Amino acid sequence: MRILLIEDDTKTSDYIAKGFAEAGHVCDVIADGRDGLFQAQREAYDVIVVDRMLPGLDGLAIVRSLRAAKVGTPALFLTSIGGVDDRVEGLEAGGDDYLTKPFAFSELLARVNALGRRPPVQEQRTVLKVADLELDLIRREARRAGQVIELQPREFTLLEVLMRGEGRVITKTMLLERVWDFHFDPKTSVVETHISRLRAKVDKPFQAQLLHTIRSTGYSLHAPRTG
Repeated sequence: MRILLIEDDTKTSDYIAKGFAEAGHVCDVIADGRDGLFQAQREAYDVIVVDRMLPGLDGLAIVRSLRAAKVGTPALFLTSIGGVDDRVEGLEAGGDDYLTKPFAFSELLARVNALGRRPPVQEQRTVLKVADLELDLIRREARRAGQVIELQPREFTLLEVLMRGEGRVITKTMLLERVWDFHFDPKTSVVETHISRLRAKVDKPFQAQLLHTIRSTGYSLHAPRTG
C-alpha cells in the first residue's frame, strides 16, 4: 500500500516509516499540517495516518478539509490525545480509526492493513431528499415542492441532521450535540424554539406534515405514511 504519514515528531515518524517499509508498504512522511493536506489532495494514497497536534494545521482540520473536498481516503488518527470525547471528535471529523500513543507498531500495522482492505466508500450525497423536501448541501439551499425556503444557518444544520436521520427518532440530546455542540443540557428551550421555527417554514405552508414531535422522546422527519 501507499501510505501518507503526517507526523511532526521525527523519532516517531522514522520508527513508523521504517516499520511500514519492512512490511512492504511505501510511506511518505510530512511534518507540517498544511503541507500534509496539500499532499493528501495532490497524490493518491491507500491510507493516511495523521497526528492531531501539528504545526501549520491540526489533524482534525486536515481530515475535515479532505472530507469536504470529497477525498475519501481512509484516515487513522495517531495521537497522545486519547480521551473519549477526543476520540469521538476525531471520528466525527471524518476519521476512520483512532489509536493513542504510546502504541504497539504491530497494532498500528494491523489497523492500517484493515483500513486498506476496506472497499471504496460510496460518494457522499450532496442533496438530501425526503418526500418533496430537498436540501442541497453544496448550495446551502432548501426547497419544498420546488419552492425555495429561506433558512438561518442553525436552522439549516438542524434540518440536515433530521433529514439524515429520516424516519428515526432524533432525541433532544442528540440535537444539542450535533447542532449546537452542547454536551450538557443548557436548561433552555433552544431546541424547541428552533424546531418551531423550522416547522413554520418547511411544514405549515404545505399540505403534508413531515416534521413530527415524538412526545417525551424527540423528533422525527419522514414522508407521509398511509394506513
